[in-house]
Amino acid sequence: MQANRHVAQAEQEMALLYRKYAPGLLTYVRMRITSEEDVEDLVVEVFMAAIENAKFAVLAEKEKQLWLWRVTRNKVIDTYRRAKTHQNVTLEHVADGLFADEMASPEYAALRQEDYMDLYGLLQSLPPLQQQILRMRFGQDLSCREIATALGKQENVVRVTLSRSLNLLRKIYRRRREEQERG
Repeated sequence: MQANRHVAQAEQEMALLYRKYAPGLLTYVRMRITSEEDVEDLVVEVFMAAIENAKFAVLAEKEKQLWLWRVTRNKVIDTYRRAKTHQNVTLEHVADGLFADEMASPEYAALRQEDYMDLYGLLQSLPPLQQQILRMRFGQDLSCREIATALGKQENVVRVTLSRSLNLLRKIYRRRREEQERG
């Protein structure tokens, strides 16, 4: 009975430490590792190491905090080391087929980004209701009925506004393309 109480108390203490320090540790690791899954796994590994370390339980809270940060830093370094040793494929081996799909090329990505910026500028020039309807339809993937309910409008008003907005954007794009072809 005493052992169960001790285990429960240790679990509660670890849960408190996790709630208190995990957000900061996650932020630290996110700034250094790009994969969100790897970030979360690494922080879980830190707390698992704390649970498995018999001496951790007897440390003062400040010492526990320092221990968690030190282990996190070391695990990030280990991750870099592992990644460095796994990078044994040379660019020559993959360069030929790297951008076989033209849509994956850096040039295409840059052009697509430029198009997105143009579209964003055009959207900003639309009236607020049209912007909101477009955002809800294509950004949030809501149906016209759902948009009408959310905005307190009739569904046919939403459909007409959406159609007019899209036609206006098409007209502006055509005009710009024609100007670019002439100039």
